[in-house]
Order: sequence, then structure tokens, then C-alpha cells
Amino acid sequence: MSGHVGDLSPKQEAALAKFRESVQDILPGLPDQDDYYLLKWLRARCFDLQKSEAMLRKLGRKIETLTMIYDFSGLGLKHLWKPAVEAYGDLLAMFEENYPESLKHVFVIKAPRLFPVAYNLVKHLLSEDTRNKIVVVGSNWKEVLQKHIDPDQIPVEYGGTLTDPDGDPKCRSKINYGGDVPKKYYVRDQLKQQYDHSVTVNRGSSHQVEYEILFPGCVLRWQFMSDGADIGYGVYLKTKAGARQHATEMTEVYPNQRYNAHLVPEDGSFTCAEPGVYVLRFDNTYSYIHAKKISYTVEVLLPDKKSEEEFQQLEDKTKELKINHA
Repeated sequence: MSGHVGDLSPKQEAALAKFRESVQDILPGLPDQDDYYLLKWLRARCFDLQKSEAMLRKLGRKIETLTMIYDFSGLGLKHLWKPAVEAYGDLLAMFEENYPESLKHVFVIKAPRLFPVAYNLVKHLLSEDTRNKIVVVGSNWKEVLQKHIDPDQIPVEYGGTLTDPDGDPKCRSKINYGGDVPKKYYVRDQLKQQYDHSVTVNRGSSHQVEYEILFPGCVLRWQFMSDGADIGYGVYLKTKAGARQHATEMTEVYPNQRYNAHLVPEDGSFTCAEPGVYVLRFDNTYSYIHAKKISYTVEVLLPDKKSEEEFQQLEDKTKELKINHA
């Protein structure tokens, strides 16, 4: 017999009845109380009543809300790759639509200065209630976590007392840490990228695209491909507003180099440290024979102002602490 409802042996039916009687004291607090739910625990322990009951009492609690910890150490410009951000946005939207009011807190720890820009890309997918539950924590994040989570439920790596049976402070048997995506999962060749603009750069010439950045901390993000041959690309900051300038007259902020964008689409980003007019330059001056058709998309990513203000406050507190300890 399979051990499912409608397919129980006499022995399994007896075990189910005895199991229900044994857990009668916690039954009202369980997510479900029907046979379907109870049989899951019995099957998980091969209808061993003692082991099934121990498992249910430990894990079968009704969970109403979740507290999440986001460790943003290592967040960099490469993580702002547009398809990846869109995929994460879809994940957040799915969470919002299917698990309403299941989130208690989100603690953001070890966040770099880039975080306000990254957050601004996805915050429109979150309800105001959810946004209000997100807390960006400074250097005292270990103390803050312990105010909301029991230390024995926090790995030693994150300021608690929890370890794996072998003493691993990162609790790798309980937490699946991220890392590089194995190449066998790459789908770049299966995706057809849509671009916003297309232009032909004549032989021996260049094409410049200007973007005015009004305040520091904004990020220029681009994707482009060329048709048939490579293309040069670089980013410059204009030194004279209102006039077209040659590359030698501007400040090079993202080194110009040639890319085999006809073989693999190129993507990248640059954080603007100061306001001004930035020029994205497609360079075909080295080609005396072939014109190049370029397809590209460029976006200006703005930092979330509230997160940026919180970051500034955290940095100011850190500076005060360093001064006081000096």
C-alpha cells in the first residue's frame, strides 16, 4: 500500500488513528488537521509512530510570518545585468502575489554603496507595506539580528551560536550559499535580446551618445552588439558643455577598447562619481573598409533616495565611532 488516503493497509490505518490520538494536544495549532497532512509525517518516517511524532512536534508548527536576512557583501556592477534584475523582479512579484503578509522583517546587511541603485530597480514591484519592512543595518548588524532572532537560530558566522554538527560556523548543511552559476546552466545562446536603438557607424568614424547626469551615484548600464565585426567602445566625461568634443578633448572614465560584440553581446555598467554630460562612444575609426551596424540599449539607473540617506546616516555614525575611539 502507498500510505496515501484511500490506499492504506489495516496496519497503516491503525497507525494513523494512533498517531492522531498522540498529537491531539498540538492538533489545533497545525496548518492542517486532516488525514492528508498527518500521513505526510507518517510516510516520512516509514510509519514509525515515535519518529513521526518527534518530527511533527519539532517541525510541524504553523508559520505565520518570516524574517529574512539579505547579505549583500560582494554586490557589484556585474549583478545589475538587466536580464538578471528582471528575473529577480519576477521572483519578487510572485512572492508578493502569492504570499501576502507573510513577511515580518527583511534585514539588509553588509550592503555596499551600490545598494540604493540596485534597490531602486526593484522597489516598484513591492507594496508600500513590504517596503516599510526592509531595514538596512549598519556595522552593528549582529546585535540588531539578535534583538529579533534567537541566537541559537543564527549561525555563528552571523553573530549567533548555531553551528553544524561538525562545528561549521556557516551551517552549510542548513544554508545553501550562492556562488557562480555553473556554465551548464547558461542560456545566453538561447535568448534573443531586444535593443532600443540601432545605428550604422561608418568606416573611419565614431558614434557618440550623450547622457546628462544630474547628481553623483547614478549608474550607466549598457548592452550592445555589432553586426559582422568588432567595435570599439568607451565612456567619456565632457569638459565643455554644449559642444561636440573629440575623444582626446574629453576625460576618459571607462577605457576605450575593441570588443568582439559580433560574437558575444557586450554588457557593462559604470557608476558616475560626479554630475556632468557623459558620452558613450562607439569607435570605428580604426576600420578603413567596413561600416558597422550597432544595436544597443542604455539606461540611467538612479539610486533610491531613502536608502541613500540611510547609508549616509550609517556612514556618519561609523565616522563618529572611529573618531571617538581614536
